[in-house]
Amino acid sequence: MHDYVGGKADWAVHGLPLEGRTAGRRRAIDVVRKDIPTCGPHERLGDVRERVRAAGHDVCIVVNERGVVLGRLRRECWEREAEARAEDCMELGPPTERPDPFLHEVIDRLRKVGSLLITQYGSQEGAGRLLGVLFREDAERMLAENERLPGEDAPSS
Repeated sequence: MHDYVGGKADWAVHGLPLEGRTAGRRRAIDVVRKDIPTCGPHERLGDVRERVRAAGHDVCIVVNERGVVLGRLRRECWEREAEARAEDCMELGPPTERPDPFLHEVIDRLRKVGSLLITQYGSQEGAGRLLGVLFREDAERMLAENERLPGEDAPSS
């Protein structure tokens, strides 16, 4: 047996069960897409482009060897010379968020920026490490599902 010292938010971020008034409320970490391609800053844009397209995405997160976010590459970036490096055109300082806020707390920000990189927080080893990407449409869909009453059907499209 040992004491857990991470706190309630850390507990929730790791998907452990909660009780009380916050039980069942979705947090940013619950909705992130974890399959977003990553690359290193020194990788050739031509290599990155092919890997990202093959994965069916149009964005790649630039990370260091520990998975800490350095920047973001968008589609227009890899239209450049195939031999250029990711660091030559990556977007510095992409918007990030901690994994623990509730979706209703970040939805206004998401409506302005479209997506947020969810990164590990704190002063421990791994702070700034990419956990996934939270997209506005995913957060809005989850919030809409949570607002429906039990037994209510989802809207038809």
